[in-house]
Amino acid sequence: MKIKTLLCFLISISFGCHKYVKELDDHRVKYKDGFIHDPRSPLKSEDLKDLDFFDIDKNWKLKCTCMAAVEAKPFELPTYSGITRTYILHSIASCPYQGKTIQVEIYKNLGQPANPLYKNNLFLPFKDLTNGETTYGGGRYINLYTYDIVDGKLTIDFNKCYNPWCAYSDGFNCPVPPRANHLGFSVMAGEKNFKGQYKGTKH
Repeated sequence: MKIKTLLCFLISISFGCHKYVKELDDHRVKYKDGFIHDPRSPLKSEDLKDLDFFDIDKNWKLKCTCMAAVEAKPFELPTYSGITRTYILHSIASCPYQGKTIQVEIYKNLGQPANPLYKNNLFLPFKDLTNGETTYGGGRYINLYTYDIVDGKLTIDFNKCYNPWCAYSDGFNCPVPPRANHLGFSVMAGEKNFKGQYKGTKH
């Protein structure tokens, strides 16, 4: 009976892992597809082969506690182009990972178009020790949504972190990750450095 129980347990784990890998593969297909269909995109279909990612690692899908920001005020977040964007601190997430706690701030863009499609959008920009080596030097981003937070709980999947468009070309206003989200360790998950040629100034 114990052997049968263990076998069932291992099968369930294996099935869960395969399901998760399929989910991430589908996510990356949609991510690449977004470059093709966005008229502002810095990349063309022939560039997509040069997008590069870490191997999928489910350990980087973190179950976090999330605390809403109290009395937060709008602030101007600088971008790498020199202009600023208006954001507000939405919440602070605390996530256990390998015996330590990762704490990150999550923001809401107050300057997005007044479109219902954007009302639930949240933004997690961060830097880590891979920047400038295996990943883009300016940091990476994760998209989240207000409805992802349920009863003070939030799952943050660093396998889904991606490069700002400044990693591919000039001419974009990419937010600089605030110091609160400068992580003192390597996040070996998500998108790596672009392997293609930098596009230079976008006209």
